[in-house]
Amino acid sequence: MRRIFCVVLVIAMFVGGCGTRSGIRTADLDAATSAKLDTAINEVLASAAVPGAIVGVWGPKGTYVRTFGVANTTTREPMRPDFYHRIGSVTKTFTVTAVLQLVDEGKLGLDEPIAKYVAGVPGGNKITLRELARMQSGLFNYSMSLAFNRDLEADPRRHYSPQQLLDYAFAQPSNFPPGQGYEYSNTNAVLLGQVVEKVSGKTLPAYVREHIAVPLGLSHTSFPETNTIPDPHAQGYTQLTPTGPLIDSTDWSPSWASWAGAMVSTLEDLRIWVPALATGQLLKPATQEQRLQTAAMPPVPDDIRYGLGIFDARGWIGHNGSIPGYQTLAIYSPAEQTTVVALLNTDVAKQPAQPSTLFGTAITKVISPDHVFLLENAIPQPR
Repeated sequence: MRRIFCVVLVIAMFVGGCGTRSGIRTADLDAATSAKLDTAINEVLASAAVPGAIVGVWGPKGTYVRTFGVANTTTREPMRPDFYHRIGSVTKTFTVTAVLQLVDEGKLGLDEPIAKYVAGVPGGNKITLRELARMQSGLFNYSMSLAFNRDLEADPRRHYSPQQLLDYAFAQPSNFPPGQGYEYSNTNAVLLGQVVEKVSGKTLPAYVREHIAVPLGLSHTSFPETNTIPDPHAQGYTQLTPTGPLIDSTDWSPSWASWAGAMVSTLEDLRIWVPALATGQLLKPATQEQRLQTAAMPPVPDDIRYGLGIFDARGWIGHNGSIPGYQTLAIYSPAEQTTVVALLNTDVAKQPAQPSTLFGTAITKVISPDHVFLLENAIPQPR
């Protein structure tokens, strides 16, 4: 059986031409730093067996945008920096931002129970919206359900409604009393998406478009309406078993990831989104301050913590995402005033750390050697 499809905060592929660059865009970092980045990224591409990657770094020292490897292992088409990409659990940053915007409007409170907005949640009168957003609800993660995984593996192109996903979760007992533990759970984000819809009177995709994407000019960021990714895009590759062949999962349904991980975006849009997210550009300062009040994620080291739909990993703020065929890392460091985005066309981990984490670590070792990004295997993402 395939490893469980679990939206993991990717903490922790064969490569055609893995040692070469393709589709080079721009780099106004100094030549020596750019060359070091090229070498470091190519080494990770090869060691992690990632078919292709799109990497962007933006900061006071300059800009670096490169593509590596291939978008299609059959045709050998190179990666391009303008590709659309499935962003997995980075979706949670949008869903929770929508909730927090409604907090700013006085339409809901973070310490209100989910039962006020969504019926049928086990123990819903004791679980707050804050606990859902900070992964402290204790609700079972539907993507860890054996029944869900059997159904998804039997038909990966099947469409799921949010309620169908919640049904898998609610069929299982909660893992701990609300507020008395931490466990990354896609169930939490699906419920928060339903809250946004109930309070705003809009679908979550419409709300995110009107209140987040349009104000920031994110013209290539959306929830897909079908299994198809907009063109242009890379093919995504996954495995059904740890030793099985890579499988093209490009047109698998993202609906199972729902408000937890179904969105698509681009490198350029994420370049805009990540610093806006980390600095609270669309929120009141007091609300952003609450967002960044983080919870420990034992047994992960205490300098890696989870806030309201966002992580703080040693001062790098943002999120990662994993969904069959694709991984994403989108982080911003206020101290470095630097944004890092990495988009990969596989979710297959050949090493203990997830591929996106390996890229983030390699990149920051070059650009900020005294402030290296590292994410332990502690957060689940859609996959």
